[in-house]
Formats: sequence, C-alpha cells, structure tokens
Amino acid sequence: MKAIKQILIVIAVSVGLQSYAQQTPAPAQSGAITIKGATAHIGNGTVIDNSVIVFENGSITAIGGSGTASKGRVIDATGKHVYPGFIAPAKSLGLIEVNQVRASNDEDEIGEFIPNVRSLIAYNAESKVVESMRPNGVLIGQATPQGGRISGTSSIVQFDAWNWEDAAVKVDDGVHMNWPGSYSRGRWWLGESRDWKPNKDYSKDLEEIKVYLRNAKAYNAAGDTSKNEGFEAMKGLFDGSKKLYIYTQGEKEMIDAVTLTKGEGVKDVVIVGGYEAYKIIPFLKQHNIPVLVRQTHSLPYRADDDYDLPYKLPKILVDGGLLVGLQNASMSNFQTRNLPFYAGQLVGQGMDKETALKLISGNTAKILGIDNKYGTLEVGKSATLFISEGDALDMRTNILSHAFIDGRELSLETHQTELWKRYMGKYSGK
Repeated sequence: MKAIKQILIVIAVSVGLQSYAQQTPAPAQSGAITIKGATAHIGNGTVIDNSVIVFENGSITAIGGSGTASKGRVIDATGKHVYPGFIAPAKSLGLIEVNQVRASNDEDEIGEFIPNVRSLIAYNAESKVVESMRPNGVLIGQATPQGGRISGTSSIVQFDAWNWEDAAVKVDDGVHMNWPGSYSRGRWWLGESRDWKPNKDYSKDLEEIKVYLRNAKAYNAAGDTSKNEGFEAMKGLFDGSKKLYIYTQGEKEMIDAVTLTKGEGVKDVVIVGGYEAYKIIPFLKQHNIPVLVRQTHSLPYRADDDYDLPYKLPKILVDGGLLVGLQNASMSNFQTRNLPFYAGQLVGQGMDKETALKLISGNTAKILGIDNKYGTLEVGKSATLFISEGDALDMRTNILSHAFIDGRELSLETHQTELWKRYMGKYSGK
C-alpha cells in the first residue's frame, strides 16, 4: 500500500507540473513571413504607415511602405500596429518566482563584493512570471542579481526558451553595484525615525569600493596566476567588454560614483535609478552617462519634491539630451509587464509617443549594448517584434495577436490568460 501511495503522489505532482508548466518554446522559423498593412513603429522615433515587413531565418530582410514585395506566409495586419519587442533592464526576472518562497529565490548570494556570481546559470526559463511578460510585448530582459555592494554579473535573455543556454542573448554583459548613500533613513518597521540622517560611514564605504576596483585592475593587468574569481569577473569593466551598472539616486552619490569609477579606469558606466539626475544633467552629458530611470508610477522621495517628479523625470532627462531608458525599479517582478504603460504615461507629460517608445526599445537596447540586433525594426536585425490591435503604450488597446522572437512565433497563452478564460466562462454562465 505504501508503494502504491508513493506512486500516486508522483503521478499527482507530475500532472500538476504539466498543468502549470510554461508554454512549449516555439520552433525555429522555417519559412519567410510577411506582415502587411500595419503601422510600423520602428523604435528609433520613426513610423511607417501601411508597412510591409519581411523576415526570414529570424532576421528582418525587408521593411518599407506598401510597395515593398511580400514573401512567404502573409499576415494581414491592416489597421493594426507592429512594434519591436520591448526590453526590461535590471530586473531579477527568472531568478525569483515567489518572493516568500526561499527555494524559488536565486536573486542574491552571500557576500558584499561578489561580481563573479553569474545570474545566467540560475535563470529559470520556465518561470511563469517571465511568461506573463509576453502578452504585453515585453520579450527581452536583463536577468540581474541583487544585494550586497557588488551584486554580481547579469546576462541578457529572450523570453521563450527551453533553458538558460537557449535564452542567452548576451552573456555576462555587466556588473551591478549598489552605491552607498551619503544619507540614510531609519528603519520604520523597527520604530526608528524616518528622518534623513548623514551616513557616518560614507567615506569608509567609498574607500572600500576604490580599493576593490584598484586591486581588481592590478590583478587583471598583472595576469596573476593566483585564482581570484571576483577580480577576474571585473576585467571587462576595464577593457570595455562589460558595463558597470550603478544603482543610486542622489545628486552627490551620482557625482561620486561616476568620478570614482571613471577615475579607476572603468570604461562604461550606467546609472540605474537616478532620481536626482535632473540636477546634474550637464555633468552626466560630459561623461556620456546613460540613465535607466525607475518606473513613473512612484511617490516622491522627499516631502519638498514636486508631487509629480517621478512622472515627469524621464521627460526632463530626455529633453536635457541624455540617453534614457525605463526600468521597473522597486516594483515586484510580475509588474514589469506594465513597462509599456509606464512609457505611455510619459505621453501625458508632454513627451512625443515615438520618443516614449524609444525608452523601452531602441534606447534601452543601446544602453545594454544589444542595439546591433535588437530594439528597432531594421533590415539585418532580429525579427523580435509583435503585432498589437492598437496602441501598445495604452493598456486598453495593447492586445497582441502575434509575437515573434528571432522569427519564432510565440504562444501568447500564460497561466493568467488561462485563469481569465476559465473565470470569464464561469461568470458569463457558460
């Protein structure tokens, strides 16, 4: 009886996993596909009305107006809109499934300076959270470790894969650093005051970062035979093959971060957050620093800030001439699927709609260093795109009919769509 009971348990678990597994990844593109008649939003600020887009073997081979020749299977998208796949940077998508279930959380490791921790090998290609991105057009993301002073090394992945090897778009693209704050607030949940107070250890924290960068640079320059995986992971920062993503919000912190890291030989720096970046736009332009701004649906940090500062910040930075992308900062991973609607909200702040689109497509691709293949609809680039019934930046009309990653046609079914259909049937009396 005991053996039979164990067998029944195994069968029940297997059935449960089958019921809630991710949709099967799409097969490679087998023939030419043409999308005809749609309004094509290129992702670089331009639009083609009544467009024709042809792609073969995963790449766009032709794009233009109605005079462009069709080839292979034709999808009539008249009255619809075509967009490049949206990109979600600096998120732990695929690294954590349920926040309160420790066994599903691989976004952080023990240690303060751990650049050698690679997010890619922990990436869960069958994550239901990742799968839920696709029906809104979010097709690519930067799987990013969290925690510590130097959290680890990220990789860029596409959201339709059997495993992390299949998912990889750009391996070990950057190192992520949490910059210390010159001021800090009390932990309200422990009864401490929420007032801002100077961080007495700020200078000490900066010195630790400086020493680590110098040691890493010296180690890689000397070709030391003693193995130091942390220092080896930093090598790309000094030869330009990796970017350093610095998470910080304050004016002083951003100036200190750029000055210190550039002074120690780091080639490419990206600010993530940048709440007070509007105060130092000339400085950031001088050092060619792009900014991944936190989501617009946020409250101001300080009581004397403009009530709508988080909503208008991206437009202020774009108008100032900075390269800007949108990042879903403090929100849970599953809310990253709302990324296009954060961009759409910027239109209400006076930003041109095609410029807002760039913040989650072309601009983000440039910041992540994948713009040679992704982010815009251009000949020679990946056929990673989708067709929407309406405006993809408007949650009321962004209804996808087709989506492709590298030319492979995706399933748009998810655990959420299955539940929606199930309960719509219940309440409609069917």
